Amino acid sequence: MGRTASAWSQASFPGALTAGARGDAGWGHEDEAWAAGALRVAGLDEVGRGALAGPVVVAATIFPVGTRLGGLRDSKLLTPARRAALDIVIRQHVSSVTVERIEADEVDRLNVLEATLLAMSRAIERLSPPPDFLLVDALRLPGVTIPQRRLVHGDRVCASIAAASIVAKVERDRLMVEFEATYPYYGFGDHKGYGTRAHLAALETRGPCPIHRRSFRRVLPDPPRRGLF
Repeated sequence: MGRTASAWSQASFPGALTAGARGDAGWGHEDEAWAAGALRVAGLDEVGRGALAGPVVVAATIFPVGTRLGGLRDSKLLTPARRAALDIVIRQHVSSVTVERIEADEVDRLNVLEATLLAMSRAIERLSPPPDFLLVDALRLPGVTIPQRRLVHGDRVCASIAAASIVAKVERDRLMVEFEATYPYYGFGDHKGYGTRAHLAALETRGPCPIHRRSFRRVLPDPPRRGLF
């Protein structure tokens, strides 16, 4: 399933970039873990925590030791076409990849942080073979016994996390386009559930649909204020 770094350098995929190009997330954190003896280093990232509708989606990726896949960076900095192309390349080169999602009603029940942590834990459990080191964007995972490193802005500085962000973003965007067919009034295919002016206007006119996060501010109308007297 995975390719070696030398195999990647010979790849003919038209969107391929040379590892180390300006703006790419680097492989330094993976190199440190590999040099310390880790063989299955997993990068984890989430997409959709700040959205008003739709799921939180988490991806986890493990690349073979010595991988030098280029073009990986924060998914928000890539065009949709570039993300889609890289999603294909990533899946061709990983040793393992998993995607987990937590739906809006469970986000409301747990809160968005706990939902994200749950999705990350599930993603780790489904990786096969299991990881022996974790690189996690921004968060520390409680109750996980696998050694882990929390990286602020990890999707900009760590290739495995950047790859996970791309996979998660492509999957979530696909889901939101599908939701638009079911709930066409809100424009989910355009804003992907985030709080744009058009989305807020639709909420004010129509109210929330079943995939809205009702625990989030601006989804439900603010309760009327009581007078002082």
